Amino acid sequence: MLENFPLSNIIAIVLVLFSISILIYFAWKTLITSNYFQKGIVLYEEKNYEGAEAVFRKVISLNSTNDVVHLLLGDTLIQQGKLEEATQQFQEVIRRAPKKVDAYLRLSNTLIQQKKKEEAIATMQQARDLFIAQRQPQQAEQIQRLLEKIES
Repeated sequence: MLENFPLSNIIAIVLVLFSISILIYFAWKTLITSNYFQKGIVLYEEKNYEGAEAVFRKVISLNSTNDVVHLLLGDTLIQQGKLEEATQQFQEVIRRAPKKVDAYLRLSNTLIQQKKKEEAIATMQQARDLFIAQRQPQQAEQIQRLLEKIES
């Protein structure tokens, strides 16, 4: 029977089955990641910061490039007083997505809590400059007012 079935057809079938398998794998992984993410949000809202931290770390282990999860993990770490670890999460987001203003603002907040005023000011100035570059003058103005309060 295989004698009448050309090799090109067999190769095509194998490639289609392989492609379908890959799509199923990624769909499954996305579903699992989404479920963990939602669980982490619920735990954070319930102020179960240790539980939220564990879940957000699990999400990162499944998808390390999700900047929102890094930001939420940083927020969770702040709530637990783990400021150095939170700083690392925000810096990781900035390294990967240098135009993500939220990461700069959260980092500057963490630096202020660590009494690193000069670093916090420099980071906040970067956030202000990003808002200007992104044509968001009202947000840039708010940051400028904060900078003036901190510097005085």
